[in-house]
Amino acid sequence: MIKRMDHFLDTDEVCTLDAARYVVMGVPYDGTSTFVKGADKGPQAILDASDSLELYDVQYDVEACTAGIHTDRHDYDFSTPEAMVASVHARTRQMLEMGKTPVLIGGEHSISAGAIQAMSERYPDLTVLQIDAHADLRDAYHGSPYNHACVMRRAQEHARVVQVGIRNVCSEEKDAVVPENIFYAHLIHDNNAWMDKAVERLTEHVYVTFDLDGLDPAILPATGTPLPGGLQWYPTLEFLEKVFRQRTVVGFDVVELCPQPDDKVSDVLAATLVYKMISLKELGL
Repeated sequence: MIKRMDHFLDTDEVCTLDAARYVVMGVPYDGTSTFVKGADKGPQAILDASDSLELYDVQYDVEACTAGIHTDRHDYDFSTPEAMVASVHARTRQMLEMGKTPVLIGGEHSISAGAIQAMSERYPDLTVLQIDAHADLRDAYHGSPYNHACVMRRAQEHARVVQVGIRNVCSEEKDAVVPENIFYAHLIHDNNAWMDKAVERLTEHVYVTFDLDGLDPAILPATGTPLPGGLQWYPTLEFLEKVFRQRTVVGFDVVELCPQPDDKVSDVLAATLVYKMISLKELGL
């Protein structure tokens, strides 16, 4: 049986909020998902899977947890999508005011809207880097402008958005696409030339929103809206290394894990991705 974890990583001592540089904020919300339900179980699955990770990262020669990682157990308002976004915005802003780096784990992609708004208020030059299978540029969906399919449309109201790995766009989203800021999966799967071009489109301060369906379902099947033709593990890390090395990443989220009883690989990959990005941030790559 998988041990239920109360905090990210299996450390001997739980880092206090005051002492932490990074705050892992679990937002178990799944109020607007439209295909496979269960993303509300994602945050706990990531925490549980993090028990399997070594604290030392052999790839980057760093033990990033020594910088202090606190797991936040805040109660958000999930009564409506609007209330959820407002409560995530308020909590993210509070973490920023305390000088912390917010690390959100979802939950469906709509949780990112509040965090992005708080980040843009703190960093007026913010770029949101979206790694995703879907454009998420609908103005409203199923009656709400805060549906998971609208999160990047809301982000565009606050910041530049650069989109990577996209392979699903509906006709009504086409007018919201910024051609120079989107890197479609079918155009980047067989080369790395796009990576530097994507980084060039980023401003100095970057918030990374990583929808796990941006990865190929062959390596991460447990997501609510899987699509073939996604990104692979090492090229994705190579791209993230460039982003963290050349820009200032001020926070990030990992969303849309929809855990399955017989698939712990996806949970571990998601937890590993979270820790990899903390490691990249800590290294200052």
